[in-house]
Amino acid sequence: MTVARTVELEGHIIDSGMMQQCFGVVMDLGGNFDVDVFEVGKHKDEESYCRMTVKADDEESLREILHELHQNGAHLPDPPNATLKPAPQDQVVPQGFYSTTNHPTQVRYEGEWLPVENIEMDCVVVVDPDADGGPRAYTKVLNAVEEGDLIVTDEAGVRVDPPERPRGSGSPFGFMQGGVSAERPSESLIRKIAEAIEETKAEGGSVLAVAGPALVHSGAGDALARLVREGYVDMLSAGNGFAVHDLERGQYGTSLGMDVETLENPRKGHKHHIYTISEIVRAGGIEEAVEQGLVEDGVMYECVDNDVPYVLAGSIRDDGPLPDTITDAVEAQNAIREQAREADLVLMLATLLHSVAVGNCLSSTTRVVCVDINPATVTQLLDRGSAQAIGMVTDVGTFVPALADEVVGDP
Repeated sequence: MTVARTVELEGHIIDSGMMQQCFGVVMDLGGNFDVDVFEVGKHKDEESYCRMTVKADDEESLREILHELHQNGAHLPDPPNATLKPAPQDQVVPQGFYSTTNHPTQVRYEGEWLPVENIEMDCVVVVDPDADGGPRAYTKVLNAVEEGDLIVTDEAGVRVDPPERPRGSGSPFGFMQGGVSAERPSESLIRKIAEAIEETKAEGGSVLAVAGPALVHSGAGDALARLVREGYVDMLSAGNGFAVHDLERGQYGTSLGMDVETLENPRKGHKHHIYTISEIVRAGGIEEAVEQGLVEDGVMYECVDNDVPYVLAGSIRDDGPLPDTITDAVEAQNAIREQAREADLVLMLATLLHSVAVGNCLSSTTRVVCVDINPATVTQLLDRGSAQAIGMVTDVGTFVPALADEVVGDP
């Protein structure tokens, strides 16, 4: 017995690849389809429309196909209201709950579409019918769910809108097509990233830098400090290791014991990082060390001196850690999440774990640039769902100074 369901696709579904992806999903999962209506937008500002009947051998196969189509932006022609079920207890959600993507999402409630606030992947959607100003829909992570929260279940009353690739190349973000390649023209791409940063700032947006210790170790710390000092970085997300490397660089001129200028390893240089941690702990923290004149340059100094907020998320590998490092994993996640929600453009610089952690909290509409010498870093970020990211495979020690020169000018 064959079962069937009609779905619709709307928008720039041809040049964005959405229609091709949806056709591929149906065939890959063993179904087939008939295109009932296909209207092509013939100009840049015109959208296209496709209505197709999807067929499968049984209900279970059809449900699987419809789930994947839904993730790619297909929706039902006459969607019902979303199904809401109360959470039975704190941190426990109803079976069959809807798990979010990072794409802009709406849920249907009492015949109206509610935009889902604070969208990010792998969350639940809570509907509050009695919110001030009318019903609201918003995301919650599992550990924040409270007993009685009305949780969206199933997908029938949910609509996902993946961002569409811009048709023209005039926008500074026309280059952001996703993917990773070591063959990209570095100078032209850096110039476009610089234009993107400048445009973001001109529009009143916020730039978040996600930095790993290799940035300091490769000699790019001064360049990132310039970007912070000149107002082109509004927030910093990093780990204990990055901050220690940066502070050690200011105290001893070394990064993990290596002289950043000469690349030599001075005698007892391997102890510099633990000496640095000790001095910052003695001062009471990074801000106190700056106020006392112990720290006089570097990225962390510029963050304190220019009131740029930073989140240092800890791990089990940390030495010390610094007093500013958040050692509670859930608390660190929540702090990263708050930063991510404020960011309009994110620079991920030579850090796999922090890039993935921040990427998990970002909407797919947030512009992301990921730079690493290891292409696996960018590949993993894309595989985790941050398909809007562009990857640049290059030495961050070369990239950041070149970017700073484009944005700020030659020092």
